[in-house]
Amino acid sequence: MSIVELPHTADIRIRVRSESLEELFSEAALAMMSIMYGRTDPGTVQRRITLGSDSPEDLLMDFLSEVLFVSEVDGLVFSSFSVTLSGNSLTAVLTGVPFDPSRHRGGTEIKGVSYSGLRILKEDDGYVLDILFDV
Repeated sequence: MSIVELPHTADIRIRVRSESLEELFSEAALAMMSIMYGRTDPGTVQRRITLGSDSPEDLLMDFLSEVLFVSEVDGLVFSSFSVTLSGNSLTAVLTGVPFDPSRHRGGTEIKGVSYSGLRILKEDDGYVLDILFDV
């Protein structure tokens, strides 16, 4: 698994590589949290998300948008994501800690997740995702 920031003029574009689609979703969410909050500490607060969509890309967009929403509304910083996929349905358990301004102000605000340039590719050794975060 790897996460690399790619050049972009105004927003943040990342490339995620993983062995499984579930891990790809988890790592994309973890990357988003790291961009927003800097350090992400292990925690015990959990939230559960269940979603369905028309395609893996739509499902990823819905998942990341929901993680962003729950994080902001509930004031939580998530550090782990247990994702289960079944076709175009997803169940995820998000685990983290309450937002603490003294520890979590080191990042960049993400306004949303963009469809621009979004692609999930299957390769011989796993999956690759390119995704753009609107900052």
